[in-house]
Amino acid sequence: MKNLILALSGIGDALMFTPALRLLRKARPNAQIDVLVMFRGVKDLYESNPDVDKVIYFDFMKEGFINSLRFILSLRGKYNTTINVYPSNRKEYNIINYLFGTEKRVGVEYLRRNKTNLGRLNNITIKENDSLHNVQENIKLVEKLLKREFKEEPTLQIKLKESDNNFAKEFLQEKSVSEKDLVIGFHPGCATLKNHSKRRWEPEKFAALAKKLIENHSARIIIFGGPEEDELKQNIFNQINSDKALVVNAPALMKSVSLMKRCNLFVSNDSSLMHFASALGLKVVSIIGPTNQNYIHPWKTEHKIVSLNLDCSPCFFYSPKPLSCSRTDVKFKCLKELGIETVYTSVKEYI
Repeated sequence: MKNLILALSGIGDALMFTPALRLLRKARPNAQIDVLVMFRGVKDLYESNPDVDKVIYFDFMKEGFINSLRFILSLRGKYNTTINVYPSNRKEYNIINYLFGTEKRVGVEYLRRNKTNLGRLNNITIKENDSLHNVQENIKLVEKLLKREFKEEPTLQIKLKESDNNFAKEFLQEKSVSEKDLVIGFHPGCATLKNHSKRRWEPEKFAALAKKLIENHSARIIIFGGPEEDELKQNIFNQINSDKALVVNAPALMKSVSLMKRCNLFVSNDSSLMHFASALGLKVVSIIGPTNQNYIHPWKTEHKIVSLNLDCSPCFFYSPKPLSCSRTDVKFKCLKELGIETVYTSVKEYI
């Protein structure tokens, strides 16, 4: 039995499929399980995953229509089953799934825009449930494929290489971070596609929070983020203006993740690194605005969600539609009016 997992959406989404992948591997120990990805961070994540036989990397957005079609047809008929990782509510993902020509095409029947995004091209489906976590939706996909129910819900699965751990060790030594230091990780970024930068708490507030933690608790602040967030990280670092703050510019995602292990707690927007913090079992303070908290709260780790819980929230659900705000008083009030003291109060409970 040959299975191809289509992990074409974001890094966090790919990570939240790993518990379902663990269960699939347990149920089919001798099956071939390959993963198709189009982001390098997802490639890094799955290449070290023992439940994966092969990672196939192809950048659909960069390669364009003709090259992408040729690539898909080159794999047509080579797999028995394809699974669209949840969430993947775009017609492009469903078309790709269909073009592979597999007998079993697994996907979610979405509550919103399923018809316009050609969800009917999948022939083994589950109905989306807004009360479930992404991890649980992915497990249900595998359950539907295998026609069985699992009694367990595994943790998020990551495996760090020795080179990743060596990077973290050298970084901490170079920056003189001792074992006694209180280390608090920040991730002030998140995905930017489809206007998702609006899910970010303002950098000025992250900087102000860092100053309070340094002044009141002598904390060391480590600011994480990908290369596309270098300017954001540097902006916050400059505002903090303290030798107790550090910026991480790691050459690869999993090296950053290895460094995150040293954090005593992690403060983050709704982002992929929030989920990696969960995978590491860190204490997490999540700053969440428009997103449905049921979908993405830190999985199986001690956490606090900081949110204004406005009557209009959540307003972001899975669809190709860009994130927008319907309020007429303050746009994205759920984050704009979320104060520093509110987040600080939650962080203090973990110190």
